[in-house]
Amino acid sequence: MSKLLVFNWKMNPATLEEAISLAKASDQENIVIAPPFVFIEEVAKVLKKARLGAQDVFWENPPAGGGAFTGEVSAQELKNLCVEYVIVGHSERRHKLGETDEIVAKKLKAATDTGLVPILCIGETEEEKNAGKREAVLERQLKTALSDLQLTTNNLQPFVAYEPVWAIGTGNPETPESALATIKFIKELLKNFRISDFGFRVSVLYGGSVNSQNLQDYIKYKEVDGALVGGASLQEEEIKKIIKLI
Repeated sequence: MSKLLVFNWKMNPATLEEAISLAKASDQENIVIAPPFVFIEEVAKVLKKARLGAQDVFWENPPAGGGAFTGEVSAQELKNLCVEYVIVGHSERRHKLGETDEIVAKKLKAATDTGLVPILCIGETEEEKNAGKREAVLERQLKTALSDLQLTTNNLQPFVAYEPVWAIGTGNPETPESALATIKFIKELLKNFRISDFGFRVSVLYGGSVNSQNLQDYIKYKEVDGALVGGASLQEEEIKKIIKLI
């Protein structure tokens, strides 16, 4: 399987012109681009090779797609805009906006029920890491998120993104060796949860201050199925260097 890179633009860039320029620079196979909601429709028009993603989804998903939920976006609305992938449970939403494991589980179910490929983010804070709770936190997050899924009816190949909270946007990434060990642990958890009974494997990405200088250090391992890239995906020179590595 080829390595997958997910470009999470977060609340960037500021203008549609910049978004289109970034999208064109990133339009390569094995790349998912997740722009802000306001740019999704226009970015979709310029993509020929890359896949379209979204940064979040609401858990209520009425049959018509809409509903009385101010400021939210449903899975069906995203599907109607040709979105294929959706990031669920990003650490910034968990720790800055208060999303609980239970909310993340509802969002994950809404995405999969609609046929969107989920990219489920899990990871520990620095306090949890220092307290030796990393594995317990990851197990809790995974177990809760997967508790209510009905994946047997959808031909989905879901992803988990391991993103240690303390490494995101800090320029202080997890070491490749430690990231590898954690990803192996996550894959063992998935085996224990019998995800393979659904007839597919869950791919696991690494995220957290990934850039062109360190990407190869992570994806060289067969167990690491790709990367979730933040700030580096907003710089066209970085994008060019990253693309050469996949």
